[in-house]
Amino acid sequence: MSGSCPACGTLVLAGEAFCEQCGHALGVAGCTTCGAPAVGADGYCENCGMLQPSDRDHVEIELEVAAGVSDRGLRHNRNEDAMALTAAGTAADMVAVGVVCDGVSTSPRPEEASQTAVDTAAAVLAKHLGEGADTETATREAVRLAAEAVAALAEKGGDAPACTYVSAVVGRRQVTVGWVGDSRAYWLGPGSEVLTGDDATPGTHMLTAWLGADAGEVVPHIRTFTPDGPGVVLLCSDGLWNYHPEPAALAAVALNATPRAAAQRLVRLALEAGGHDNITVLVIPFGPGDQAEATVVFPKEQQ
Repeated sequence: MSGSCPACGTLVLAGEAFCEQCGHALGVAGCTTCGAPAVGADGYCENCGMLQPSDRDHVEIELEVAAGVSDRGLRHNRNEDAMALTAAGTAADMVAVGVVCDGVSTSPRPEEASQTAVDTAAAVLAKHLGEGADTETATREAVRLAAEAVAALAEKGGDAPACTYVSAVVGRRQVTVGWVGDSRAYWLGPGSEVLTGDDATPGTHMLTAWLGADAGEVVPHIRTFTPDGPGVVLLCSDGLWNYHPEPAALAAVALNATPRAAAQRLVRLALEAGGHDNITVLVIPFGPGDQAEATVVFPKEQQ
């Protein structure tokens, strides 16, 4: 069978890798908006300027007893949030580890900053907890190395990619959270509460601390919390808590559901409220149970 080159319209034969007329690489997906083949390495169409869909638009991750969902939302062109969820620790004391980072939209390549931060922090936490380090020491080291990794993304003479950070280490007896910026951790259960503060000017979204080359010295906040009973640790970006900041409202949606169902419901709650920002949610139950390897499920159409 034959067809035509999407770039110049010249007749091409099946199996040909390049158009003999213009040299366009055949079989390369074009712009989903205008159909032009000129999609740049940055993901934007060089003809109409539209950002192309990404497998980060909607991502779901799941452990045996914990889960997360990250969604682009309804107004943003891309998902600048990132998340990680894994099991770590020693054979005698396994814990669940979660990290959520929100790329700062006013910085360049915020999606790269957030992904770099969660990948680095999750690996560092797993390594140190596996070596028997206490949770606060492991969390502090994870933030330090994540901050260094994000700072290294800055180009000479250019602006610095940046992101916020929040993590949780959830064991059978206690929870340790660490944060820089305004992504939050919640305890949902007996005495539901916000476990973190916000590094932002009161009443505004102007950050006073973040990860990035222009952040200065990064000093994380770290808190270890001992719940009074079973419940859920929720990590989220401000795409959720901007709409529903109160723990009671979040608990009403997240409790009495599987972690994955709870995460999906919370993301849907933010979408129904307007979805003006990217939304990322990790739901980690507190209590006994072995952890399993994470399974990533995407894209959205396959859910």
